[in-house]
Amino acid sequence: MKASKTRAVRLTSLTEDVAAVPEDAPFRARLHVLFAQIEREFEQLYLENQALQEKLDIATATKESLIPPDARSAAGGSMSTQASSAALATPPTQTDEVAGSFLAAASSTHKSLKAKLSSATGGSKAKASNKIKAQTSRIVSSFKAPTVVSTVVREFGGHKDGIWQVAAKAGQPIIGTASADHTACIWGVESARCLLQYQGHAGSVNSIKFHQQRDLVLTGSGDGTAHIWQAAVNWEVPKKGHSSEEELDDSDEQVEDRDRVDTLRTPLCEFTGPGGHLSVVVAADWLSSMDQIITGSWDRTAILWDVETGLPLQPLTGHDHELTHVSAHPTQRLVVTASRTPRSVWHTETVTSSVFARDDKVVSGSDDRTIKVWELRNMRSALATIRTDSSVNRLAVSTGGIIGIPHDNRQIRLFDLNGQRVARLPRTSRQGHRRMVSSVAWAEEPLLDCDLFSCGFDRRVFGWSIVLPKDN
Repeated sequence: MKASKTRAVRLTSLTEDVAAVPEDAPFRARLHVLFAQIEREFEQLYLENQALQEKLDIATATKESLIPPDARSAAGGSMSTQASSAALATPPTQTDEVAGSFLAAASSTHKSLKAKLSSATGGSKAKASNKIKAQTSRIVSSFKAPTVVSTVVREFGGHKDGIWQVAAKAGQPIIGTASADHTACIWGVESARCLLQYQGHAGSVNSIKFHQQRDLVLTGSGDGTAHIWQAAVNWEVPKKGHSSEEELDDSDEQVEDRDRVDTLRTPLCEFTGPGGHLSVVVAADWLSSMDQIITGSWDRTAILWDVETGLPLQPLTGHDHELTHVSAHPTQRLVVTASRTPRSVWHTETVTSSVFARDDKVVSGSDDRTIKVWELRNMRSALATIRTDSSVNRLAVSTGGIIGIPHDNRQIRLFDLNGQRVARLPRTSRQGHRRMVSSVAWAEEPLLDCDLFSCGFDRRVFGWSIVLPKDN
């Protein structure tokens, strides 16, 4: 503690030197405040550094006691020097580095600060101020949160038009896509191949959702219908041909086999007819019981359907304009709908998506470039508002509470439910989308290193590996 008291006196003497200078009172007062703040922070850091150094000394002494006397005499006094050098070269914590940097700066500043202030001019004031700013920047940078590591690890291509939505299947290494080319596709994550293409719709396929337990898929389309179809896929990847003479003649057939995609045109159930939608179905989702579905349409209604009979059970009305999205609660019999109608308590422009999140929260995105987090029991005032620089498309929330936000400007951003920014996924000429990102989907468990999937109107789907800080 003697060293600690001595160091505290040295730090305090900095402000005393400033106080001793009679000229430039405003500049002196500002320096006094700055140094007082820094002293409080680094006194604690220094104490922690001292404790760590004492532990290191004890460990070094223990190590010396374990070395045979002959070896110890041969090493001489070099062992303590080596241990000290190692502590300086590889500090145990960030606080050691920050404290060491400040103490070194404080020692040199203590010798020259009084002389500089007594003969201060405009230029010398600027230099002193810049020096303090530089030291403060170093201090702040050392406390930055760990960075998020994200990279593209899979790329899927094959659609002939833009892709509206991507979905991940829980427990299986497959994803699904809904495209404006009138098809929906099931992809193998490992091979990045299209395993099955559904061609049953007569219009743009606007949404896709997997059944939680069975190999079933729900799609909504611009033809005004929703379909449930069997997603039975062939996992066998055609083998590449060898170079033997017997197989050279069959090379064209082998290439054709590798490019061949299984197709399906007939749904198990089609939701249409009397009581059904009169316009485009923009979105559809399974209710938690999996025996009912919800659909949303440009006809300004949402409809609850029975899966077994294919009949409408109840229309949900109240919107004055076209619906843009529907989503079902994962465990309760609740649905949330979004519309082009801007509401003052929600957004100032079209609400493009709204989904349920953990802890009874709802997250909504809008063309007004904001994302809002709401408490399910109080939808009048947002818990958090995230402001961005581009319109928001179909977002997704992970089980850990991370919001994936796809933008019109080709960017993908990650925020938490408190509105704090987590990351912006990299986009360069070599990776990332080249046109608007229309949808993202989280994998409940990483699918072959893929944590997040994104799709866009560049006709591409990307699988992202995302390593978040441990506190997220």
